[in-house]
Amino acid sequence: MKTVVFDLDGTLADTSGDLLAAANATFAGLGLAPPLGTGDEGVALQGGRAMLRLGFARLGVTVDEAQIAGHYPALLAQYEKGIAVHSRLYDGAQTAVQTLRARGFACAICTNKPTYLAETLITALGIRPLFGALIGAGSLSVVKPNPAPYLAAVAAVGGTASFLIGDTVTDHETARAAGVPSVLVGFGPNGGSVAGLAPDAVLRHFDDLPDLAARLLGEA
Repeated sequence: MKTVVFDLDGTLADTSGDLLAAANATFAGLGLAPPLGTGDEGVALQGGRAMLRLGFARLGVTVDEAQIAGHYPALLAQYEKGIAVHSRLYDGAQTAVQTLRARGFACAICTNKPTYLAETLITALGIRPLFGALIGAGSLSVVKPNPAPYLAAVAAVGGTASFLIGDTVTDHETARAAGVPSVLVGFGPNGGSVAGLAPDAVLRHFDDLPDLAARLLGEA
């Protein structure tokens, strides 16, 4: 079955507000002033460790990667408490996935968000039934840009020809490593820079995705 595989954060949904809130709550729990805010959305979508690194740097606190790893579980716990307060699907995302499925495409998610949090989020956003598989951090021993999680997502839905749609260089490198087309979204915090990565296509709006899928993979 021809398959479209989606990244989650920054691709299907803008989750930056809840991610930043979780990071700031983590710093507050350490007795530190919240260091992150407007303008940091792109860093938020790179994940919890990236936010911790930036926050400590802004506060003038020197930490190593072992200390970042030590604070990461506290950030995840804060995030789980408020995972869908501000998060929202990008305009047209749900309709695009529904249209793809109606046209015979399989849809899956491949994310570096921990699997249990990704499952919680897409359930809260009301889109879990639209995806035949979700592979996240912890599903395998490796994460993107290693192609194994992507290939596992495709295999889980019985996929044949496929492509990955994401929002970062990590997604682009994953697609290249898997030998499939790379589609990057031209909206969200990273939208202005993705064309420089030379993906196979830049998606400007989800309304265009079903026809793009047919162009890249052929009709389902």
